[in-house]
Formats: sequence, structure tokens, C-alpha cells
Amino acid sequence: MSSKVGFHEDLDRREAVKGSSERSFGIVFAVVFGLIAAWPLIGGNMPRWWAVGIAAAFLIVALARPRLLKWPNRLWFLFGQLLHRIVNPIVMGLLFFTTMVPIGLILKALGKDPLNRRFDPDAESYWIPRDPPGPAPGTMTRQF
Repeated sequence: MSSKVGFHEDLDRREAVKGSSERSFGIVFAVVFGLIAAWPLIGGNMPRWWAVGIAAAFLIVALARPRLLKWPNRLWFLFGQLLHRIVNPIVMGLLFFTTMVPIGLILKALGKDPLNRRFDPDAESYWIPRDPPGPAPGTMTRQF
């Protein structure tokens, strides 16, 4: 079934996400392991030599034979997709329930109605007159 039935926009949420190149994947991991190797230097300790070796290996492979990083890059990309599917709904839910719900409850408790949605049976119209009336229609011909 098409997601465009009856709607003016495409509501299909499947987006083609493109992963990074093998070379950039290798360079990023070389930098990350380089930082892990250098971290103890801040406290005056020796670097982590195992991380130096991994960083050097990633850098050499990324520069000389990036095709060897195809499957690690692909697995890393799939791991990121999995994390996205798990973490994104949790974070969005936390943001909603820790910001929007309390704000709505506070506004409701204070009797506020910022969108002016209350029903008025005596109102002829809900149109809000604008004074002054605004720009002339002819000034809006080239908005974009």
C-alpha cells in the first residue's frame, strides 16, 4: 500500500542512508585509537602501546588498501543503524515526557490556553482581526 494515499506529502520513513567510505572509516578509527593511546600522556603516564599499534594498522590499511576495510565498515554501519533504532525512540520519549508533558500540565493548571482553543458558543467567528491589516497582497508576489 502506498503511503501517499490521500496525503500531499510522502510519509514513507524508509530513507536510504549511505555509509562512509572505507578510507574515511579507517582514518577515523586511526584517530580514535590514537586518542586512546595518547590519553594516559595527560597524567604523565606511558602511552597505551596496543592502541598505537591498532591506530597505525588502521592508518596504513586506510591509505594503502582501503578495500580491506569494506566488511568492518559495513558491520560498523549496521551497528550504528541498530543503535539508532533502539536509542532514538528512547531519547525522543524522554524529551517528550520530561519537557512537553510538564509544560502542558503547568499551563493547564494555570488555566492558560496559548492556542486559544476554547469553544465559545456565542462567537460568530473565530477569526482574529488584524489592526493594522498588514501588507498589501501585491507585495507578496515573489516570496521565495
